[in-house]
Amino acid sequence: MKATVRKSSLSGRILVPGSKSHTIRACIFAAFADGVSHIRKPLASADCVSAARCIRSFGASVNMADDNSVWTVRSGRAALHLPDNVLDVGNSGSSLYFLSPIAALFSGWSVFTGDESIRSRPVSHVIDALRQLGAEAYASRPGCDAPPLLIRGPMRAGSLVTDGRLSQYISGVMMAAALMEGRTDITLTDPKEIPYLHMTRLWLESFGIPVEMDAACTHISVSGPRSFAAFDRTIPSDWEAVAFPLVGGVLTDSDIVIEDIDGSGSQGDDAIVAVLQELGADIEWDRGAAELRVRGGKKSRRGARLAVPVGAKEYRVNCSGFPDAVPILCVAACFTEGTVIIEDIGVCRRKETDRIAVMRCELQKLGADIEEGEDFIVIHGHSPYLADGSANPDFALHGGECACRGDHRVAMSLAVCGLAVGDVAVQGADCCAVSFPDFFAAMAGIGAVFE
Repeated sequence: MKATVRKSSLSGRILVPGSKSHTIRACIFAAFADGVSHIRKPLASADCVSAARCIRSFGASVNMADDNSVWTVRSGRAALHLPDNVLDVGNSGSSLYFLSPIAALFSGWSVFTGDESIRSRPVSHVIDALRQLGAEAYASRPGCDAPPLLIRGPMRAGSLVTDGRLSQYISGVMMAAALMEGRTDITLTDPKEIPYLHMTRLWLESFGIPVEMDAACTHISVSGPRSFAAFDRTIPSDWEAVAFPLVGGVLTDSDIVIEDIDGSGSQGDDAIVAVLQELGADIEWDRGAAELRVRGGKKSRRGARLAVPVGAKEYRVNCSGFPDAVPILCVAACFTEGTVIIEDIGVCRRKETDRIAVMRCELQKLGADIEEGEDFIVIHGHSPYLADGSANPDFALHGGECACRGDHRVAMSLAVCGLAVGDVAVQGADCCAVSFPDFFAAMAGIGAVFE
């Protein structure tokens, strides 16, 4: 699908879907739990449906309400078994990396595969980690560090040393460790995406499973085996999805309210609010009402333009803790007066696409002054407005045709850019369904114009 985005002003209220990260964790822990678990307000996206399909292969029963308001999972530790089929994770990197260590608990072979994107995702770090804990693991294609991934357990509790620059397989080991006899000690030499490790820790602790984790997440210990009680939980809204209407509201002449905001602190992507506020965005977070009010452009009470803080030559954002925000922050930076450096983001080269290279390439098509390094991206931005509110002659962004390369976050970020400059066509935009199935309808409900 090609979506052409027209220049728009936004108004009204919008509700984003539930958290993908929480929904996939909930599916896995429900498969561990003895009895019937209810997952309310799950994100019914392609990735989460893939996770639900995969836990069925481990022996869990999953029933999805017609309106997807609740997923009911019936399972138990005794019912879990070696997957009874090849595990096709679709486009879900989370399912691939979380479930690989789970599969390694069982004697016998498991096979993981997925779509074209998954079959290009690195797995050498997973293979090394599983081997350190006694399992066998191989990439099926010689010389290719990607699925299909072959695993044979059983894996045993023990000591693991790994870089941890991708957090998902570490979360998977933490989950599996709770089911193994003994203590598993994990040493991370270069941990990134730390908030996601804390999210997994919070889930484990909610079942009464103690997790030892130092502040820097360089040492993590989990002991097992532990039992998991069935649960009834509501999935909080997804901060990774909040980012798109949030930035869309900031960059356009808009006044919107984003409802049902998760204020628990369990999602590291809420850091985007502070970043945008430091650049001058008019954002109010009413924690009592769980709402964000966003006023942008000429409706902003802080002035119509974003800019690097006064007195600073550049503005640096360390995104190691929330790398999924990088594509949309690149868009915001293009509209910011001054140089913005988004750094410590090497992990973005190993997502659905090489997001550093893709965002540089696609935003350059729209006139952005942008350059990349191995683990950073530099945007020399301009606000559409001068300090006095008049038009800025140096603002050079324009419409054009872009390709999202099958990456949902790239697609939504380019669509948001189109709301501010107009006439941006995004090829392959239907991939938004991976994490925000109703993105176009939800944004159209607050005034976004798409064709």
